Amino acid sequence: MAGKREKRRSWKRVPAVLAMLAVSAELLTPAGPAGAVREPARRKTAETTSIVRLAGDTKQDTTAAVKRVRIKTTAVVPEEPFGPVPESEAVEDTYFQDAVFLGDSRTEGFHLYSGLKTGTCLYGVGATVESVFTKKAWPADGKEKVPLLDALAETECGRVYLMLGINELGWSKKETFHDQYAKVIDRIREDHPDVEIILQTILPVSAKQDAKGSYVNNERIGVYNGVIRALAEEKDCALVDVAEALTGEDGCLPQNLTFEGVHLNTAGCKIWLEYLRTHSVKEKK
Repeated sequence: MAGKREKRRSWKRVPAVLAMLAVSAELLTPAGPAGAVREPARRKTAETTSIVRLAGDTKQDTTAAVKRVRIKTTAVVPEEPFGPVPESEAVEDTYFQDAVFLGDSRTEGFHLYSGLKTGTCLYGVGATVESVFTKKAWPADGKEKVPLLDALAETECGRVYLMLGINELGWSKKETFHDQYAKVIDRIREDHPDVEIILQTILPVSAKQDAKGSYVNNERIGVYNGVIRALAEEKDCALVDVAEALTGEDGCLPQNLTFEGVHLNTAGCKIWLEYLRTHSVKEKK
């Protein structure tokens, strides 16, 4: 009797052993690439359904769709990534003979203190990418004041350097700055189809100015410079990152380069000019 009871116990173990073997086989069955974690059935079904809706009704279609998406994603690689004008051998000041520097009071400082004797400077204190259409300044012939862009239209030139943005930092939306700046570029191209338009990044402010807590701060300037970089690429304009030359290790305009934290003194304007000399823009072919 003892032997019969032992046999019965052995047969009872068989289903349990078979069940364990089945579970082990299920866990060892490949569910995807080597090393991949097996997903719960419910999540896997949701993912499959999502892909099938894009591809078709069969698993074969799903695989083809995934391959097509991957190929399309990895194939788009720009040959020459956009970036600011690189450093080059310094040019003579005659290079700027046919240049126009258009901007706000910072451009006025450049005109007064950089030492550059060639080219034309058109500027207005408080000028913005909006007011350049209406804000008056002296034209090249000096006869009467006209809006800045009208004065530019009357001036023969080969390249235009723009320095705008410091007075727009208080605008509620950076998108407004983008759209209005784009209109300035379009207007210049309309008046001078062959001119080289060069966007300059907005110069930083000093640590003292930055600490005031006003909208004129370096974080906001960084946001607007991002807009200017994007515009340069969108509108096929050259980008000269002059802010790079005038930013200290703390991310601010060094105090010895400014009068009051915003406008450059003689030393600052000379650095600005030297940066333009060593980052000249090649003529388009």
